[in-house]
Amino acid sequence: MKQLAVLTNEQMEQFEKEGYLIVKGVWNAEEVAEIQQTFDEIGESTVPGFFEPDLSEANQDPLRRYPRVMHPHRFNDVSKKYMLHPAVIQILEDLYGEEALAAQSMFYYKPPGSRGQALHQDNFYLKVEPGNCIAAWAAIDRCDEENGCMLLVPKTNTYEIVCPDESDSKESFTTHYVKPPKDEKPIAAVMEPGDILFFNGNLIHGSYRNKTKDRFRRSFISHYANVSATRISHWYNPLYRANGEALTLEGNPDGGPCGIETPAYH
Repeated sequence: MKQLAVLTNEQMEQFEKEGYLIVKGVWNAEEVAEIQQTFDEIGESTVPGFFEPDLSEANQDPLRRYPRVMHPHRFNDVSKKYMLHPAVIQILEDLYGEEALAAQSMFYYKPPGSRGQALHQDNFYLKVEPGNCIAAWAAIDRCDEENGCMLLVPKTNTYEIVCPDESDSKESFTTHYVKPPKDEKPIAAVMEPGDILFFNGNLIHGSYRNKTKDRFRRSFISHYANVSATRISHWYNPLYRANGEALTLEGNPDGGPCGIETPAYH
């Protein structure tokens, strides 16, 4: 095994056994504030193709007003900086045992009253081969069961990628649902600002509805591939090395954005 740079053997064992790992305080308060301010500003206007909110007074859906921002690193330098943050890359290289390539960034506002996301598997969409994608899910607000924190189904990192069923559109803004195995129950990933959750692309996960009246559950998420991968869904090209160098992998058929949104959402 390659010598670990930042993680402990215990952390590696948890990731390999459970399929996920929360690393506390990866980003400090100033870094979290920079991301929050950046997306507060982005949230006030439209960025065609990346962030298209419904700003009309008639809109009653909080997720129409604050949809997720897709691939912000493609138009925003702060997003690209945090997608390639050295502390994140170091953790990923320990988890992979090799160089990590950045494939995607997203920002979720998760405003009060908004729906969650049904249980799903990320590599159903990214289609990284050979190897797997790993997500780095960074909390910008405190994330708990009331404001819609992440739900993780432990040990499903060894579960095959399955064809999803249809989700309940009243509770999920995405259409796909993957039923977890009977012997594993979803657990809540309670996190503080600056904590980052890393998880395997086969791990079944989702999120609760935001039941609060006054708390957002903002998060900055990036997805990565191992450098030995040769294929990924074309949606994620180009990928980036830690130094910002862009490269393109062979396009893997199908795939798409992480979670297809419900028709009612558009």
